[in-house]
Amino acid sequence: MNATFRQLRLFLAFSEHLSVTAAARACHVTQPTASMQLRELAEGVGMPLYEQVGKRLYLTTAGEALARTARAMMDEWTAFEQHMDGIKGMTRGRLRLSVVSTAKYFVPRLLGSFCAALPDIDVALEVLNRDGVVRRLRDNLDDLYIMSMPPEDLELERHAFLSNPLEIIAPAGHPLAGRRRLPLAELAPVRFILREKGSGTRLVGDRHFASLGFRPDIRMELGGNEAIKQAVAAGLGLGVVSRHALAGQPGDEGLAVLEVEGFPVQSSWWTLYRKGKKLTPVAAAFLHHLEQAGRAGAQT
Repeated sequence: MNATFRQLRLFLAFSEHLSVTAAARACHVTQPTASMQLRELAEGVGMPLYEQVGKRLYLTTAGEALARTARAMMDEWTAFEQHMDGIKGMTRGRLRLSVVSTAKYFVPRLLGSFCAALPDIDVALEVLNRDGVVRRLRDNLDDLYIMSMPPEDLELERHAFLSNPLEIIAPAGHPLAGRRRLPLAELAPVRFILREKGSGTRLVGDRHFASLGFRPDIRMELGGNEAIKQAVAAGLGLGVVSRHALAGQPGDEGLAVLEVEGFPVQSSWWTLYRKGKKLTPVAAAFLHHLEQAGRAGAQT
């Protein structure tokens, strides 16, 4: 079987977008050229690489195997290019990063300081819910992943770099606001607004509530911190959010942080990648940057 580097790069783009048009655009070729290259690649493999079901395209078993192989080859080539740049005294390359939605409150600042030191770095940042990040982690699509609740069924390299306290929030002016060491049991009659099941915040919160023997009365589940803060500020109930999701002055958002016994819940932000994965020099540099920033934050 003969396959060119360009064909493998094109197929990898196709496997990520599941669209010939999007793959052609990503690789800066015309759609007819992309279709022809994919057809020639399938002929070389001797099996269909994708199929159409309804209006959607799906990789076949052979296509999934080729995508894994192409991704590994591209990762090795990227690492080689960055290694050569390092020998030449240059630091450039591409950083692929997937983070859960709550991490959007601090990751851009960390990327900003990293890119200020290394201005030739390109960054591809995916901000998804936890399930989306875990899917990308399983498929090894990125260099690094950031979340607060790593999956337990994968062999991972884990680096805790920043604390992630979870707070109970109420509307500003709520009768419970300003009370000190409020017993959790006093919140039993109050309705709660929580993140969707499967989110890291929800997993940590549910586990903590269960350990305290408390069952919150859930009014609604929402898919983002901003929606929860808006609903809480509107008086629809109490919420549980990461401190990172709160502004410097929660009152500016119409919110108050309750001083409840057993809170804040202490958890951590983790940088993850698959065990055995060889980090590119750029990814290793960003991992070091995160750990330094975490240590600096712990000392302030």
